[in-house]
Amino acid sequence: MRVAVRVTGVVQGVGFRPFVHQLARRFGVCGFVGNDVHGVFVEAEGTPAQVEAFVGALQTEVPPLAVVGHVDVREIPPVGDAGFVIVASPVGGVADTLISADSATCDDCLRELRDPADRRFRYPFVNCTNCGPRFTIVRGVPYDRPLTTMAGFAMCGECKREYEDPGDRRFHAQPVCCPACGPTLRFEPGGGEPIQATVAALREGKIVAIKGLGGYHLAVGARHEEAAKSLRTRKHREDKPFAVMVADLRQARELAEVSEAAEEALSSRRRPIVLLPKKIDLADAVAPGNRRIGLMLPYTPVHHLLLEHTGPIVLTSANVSDEPIVHRDEDLGRLKDIADAHLTHDRPIHVRTDDSVVRIVGTKPQLQRRSRGYAPEPVTLPRPARQHLLGCGAELKNTFCLAKGRHAFVSHHIGDLENYETLKAFTEGIEHFKHLFDVDPVLVAHDLHPEYLSTKYALDLDVDLLGVQHHHAHIAACLADNDHQDPVLGVAFDGTGFGPDGTVWGGEFLLADLTGYRRLSHLKAVRMPGGVMAIKQPWRMAASYVDELGRPAREDIVKLKRSGLNSPLTSSAGRLFDAAAAVLGVRDTITYEGQAAIELEQLADPTETTAYRARIDDVVHGEDLIAALLDDPSTAEKRAARFHNGVADAIARTCDRLRDHSDTVALSGGVFQNVLLLDRTVDALEQDGFRVLTHRNVPTNDGGISFGQVAVASRTTR
Repeated sequence: MRVAVRVTGVVQGVGFRPFVHQLARRFGVCGFVGNDVHGVFVEAEGTPAQVEAFVGALQTEVPPLAVVGHVDVREIPPVGDAGFVIVASPVGGVADTLISADSATCDDCLRELRDPADRRFRYPFVNCTNCGPRFTIVRGVPYDRPLTTMAGFAMCGECKREYEDPGDRRFHAQPVCCPACGPTLRFEPGGGEPIQATVAALREGKIVAIKGLGGYHLAVGARHEEAAKSLRTRKHREDKPFAVMVADLRQARELAEVSEAAEEALSSRRRPIVLLPKKIDLADAVAPGNRRIGLMLPYTPVHHLLLEHTGPIVLTSANVSDEPIVHRDEDLGRLKDIADAHLTHDRPIHVRTDDSVVRIVGTKPQLQRRSRGYAPEPVTLPRPARQHLLGCGAELKNTFCLAKGRHAFVSHHIGDLENYETLKAFTEGIEHFKHLFDVDPVLVAHDLHPEYLSTKYALDLDVDLLGVQHHHAHIAACLADNDHQDPVLGVAFDGTGFGPDGTVWGGEFLLADLTGYRRLSHLKAVRMPGGVMAIKQPWRMAASYVDELGRPAREDIVKLKRSGLNSPLTSSAGRLFDAAAAVLGVRDTITYEGQAAIELEQLADPTETTAYRARIDDVVHGEDLIAALLDDPSTAEKRAARFHNGVADAIARTCDRLRDHSDTVALSGGVFQNVLLLDRTVDALEQDGFRVLTHRNVPTNDGGISFGQVAVASRTTR
């Protein structure tokens, strides 16, 4: 009996061919296995019992990094093969395979790294089929060494022997290398043993640019106050917290409260930054005035070697202000005014990829930034796209998304499209994904905001276009993320979105599905005195709300507000949170997006259960919550909590008024990154009998917009 098997999914670069080869030897079948542009192809011949057992194991015993999407089996005539071999990858064809994300160093490789008797002892690039670089080194498919940035490193005899040995863990591992034939580290300036020189520099308080998987990081000792302050000054990052890398879970538990769910996220192969409640402070400049700290564990051999000697280190993206992370060696000059030294190597990075960020909500991780460790593994659409699609995403926290069939390839984090360098990363990323996944978009979805650079990019294309309203995209992303297609009450709370009525939306109650939406209610619109300046200076929104209540407010702001000049109307929940933060004296001006709301959440007393109450008629009267804040003589902590509880209560009561439309509620938008608000809102809605959908595989913030745009576009008949 002989069968032809086609396996699709994340099955290249994850040791799938050697896994199949080992199964064939185990079950005594003959034939071959290979990679092509569609995935993995297999032919297996043996007795019916042997073939059946082989095919069964093929579907249930997969390698650690593999994600099997579909296995197609058909019987074909026997040919009488004598053995089982891995065949060469054919060239050409339409790419239809998936690429694995980069993965943290596995335990087997770590044992070798620490074993003085092993030939890869302390070798900074140890990897195997179960770990190491993938997406960031891939230039094309099929996933073979010549199409990666390892192409320039010819394997030595020992590595070649491992690569060709079906019983070896590195059998057909494309990045396989060793000290004799692989990449090398170097420290600049001054040279010396690179790891030792870097450790010494960090101990001296220097800022070191360290080349990682997806780009350079800027590192300082996390207990070195002056170094952390200097990094803030040189990077022009006044308040936003830095992420910290720790050696292991024990060290993480010393610094923060680590739940079981947080432990699982920290130690997963994806190795994201996990935002956790702080137990003790490091240097004050690491996370100033912040109750939380972003921790991550080492995910490359270089990190493991460094953390053996340094203690916790700050590890933040190496960039200038709002530019993308530096990933090419030739661009290191951009860091000349920031970094004192460089720890670099000669393996090129093909795709820049920032660290991913998660928070723990209940017992599950909530993605805030989906990038290294996750991208470019696809998210599944509820229904197959009828044609190739592109979603261009939003302006802030941009991602793009390409789709064909049921696969939606949400990109790595691009950043805020506010300068040429980030726009270049956006356009280069789209071209790379088009090539990698053989997608040629014929329908491009974009935001309605005419000034977004992502919208302008779309409008310059000679293809069919589909404008998708920002908040509809938020809810569509949540629906598709939950494989839900029926209409829901969509609560989209964020900072800014272009409203079809010419106002700035952001506190929306929509009746929505993947084909369309209708606005049912919203936060009462108020003026934004000074337009964009009201985002950067929350005190302006406080003055606007105070004037809305008929109470004395700053005269020049009141005049500007009432004139309507550069003072657009907004229903934004983000601006309501800004006003509350300013009223409580938390934050009058911000240095990074969402800062006022983040600090307001941290101020709130999580044990407080009482809530302010807003009037609800055709709209939700957010000004009532501001009035309650002003009139409450309690502590700031209790007032902040009562405000949060009041927003959650207003959401639940509004949804109850709209229950005839749907008994399912979808929550989306950047405001729901606020875990306190999200928890209170979900509890209130579930107590009222609603089914509640929240995000799972894409961020609730604007990082999920491109996926929502594609989900809507997948249902169009254009």
